[in-house]
Amino acid sequence: MPNYSPRQTVSYLMRRFQEVGLQPNSRHGQNFLVDLNLVRLLAESAEIGPDDVVLEVGTGTGSLTAMLAERAAAVVTVEIDERLYSMASDVLIDFDNVTMLQRDALKNKNRFDPKVLDTLRLKLSEHPGRRLKLAANLPYNVATPILSNLLSTDLPLASMTVTIQKELADRIIARPSTKDYGALSIWIQCQCDAQIVRVMPPSVFWPRPKVESAIIQIVPNAAKSQRIGDREAFHAFVRSMFFHRRKFLRSELISTTKGKLEKPDVDAIMAERGLTATARSEELEIEAMIGLWDAVHQRLSQV
Repeated sequence: MPNYSPRQTVSYLMRRFQEVGLQPNSRHGQNFLVDLNLVRLLAESAEIGPDDVVLEVGTGTGSLTAMLAERAAAVVTVEIDERLYSMASDVLIDFDNVTMLQRDALKNKNRFDPKVLDTLRLKLSEHPGRRLKLAANLPYNVATPILSNLLSTDLPLASMTVTIQKELADRIIARPSTKDYGALSIWIQCQCDAQIVRVMPPSVFWPRPKVESAIIQIVPNAAKSQRIGDREAFHAFVRSMFFHRRKFLRSELISTTKGKLEKPDVDAIMAERGLTATARSEELEIEAMIGLWDAVHQRLSQV
């Protein structure tokens, strides 16, 4: 077994950072999980096996990476910070199944970096039956696009087990007619099962964030995702339904289909779906939103 240091205490990190003249960068959302038991919980909750290719976004010091590498067929870990990349390289040097990429995992807020996707596809193709799992202490500032965009790819995604802000976790699992329910809730729940594994206080991170965090596990569900034909179009539609959260659903539909459907068409769609003039997007169950999208999509195809 490769030899690495599992130390991830505040004093250890402060000393190592001082040695290389590095300070945590808030611009990159750098908050390091310093409770080793929780690092282990994250690794164990991901249920990594010998047929899994693991994507980690935010290598950090390499502590979680090493735990994942001991279990996985391959780990592709991405770190945007050049000095952290160098520090983690020393920890991971003996792991021949770890591919380190020093770059931004995202090309833009709606797309992964092509190099990251190409590397994952290469590792997945090396053996039949390999599947992809995301396991990471995600930088807060990229958590939403990482989760959303990975679901949009054609990769054989088996699960996503990550630490994120609890506020974001609450939005992911939120139910209709609650303050947290929105486009992200629908996008993930329409094709996945999601649960919070553990809520974590700010004290288990360095530097301490101002909010609680959570380990959340998101597992794609083929039976759910098959209900949606064009996922990219459905995703755009759902986002448009929550552009102005307090507007009535009818107004959002008219705005979204402007130039394509007339107001009587929108009224007819709402009547077909049993939706009143005072209905709002935040009240719709997942099935109701999918049904609305199907009706709009069908009506647009007839124009």
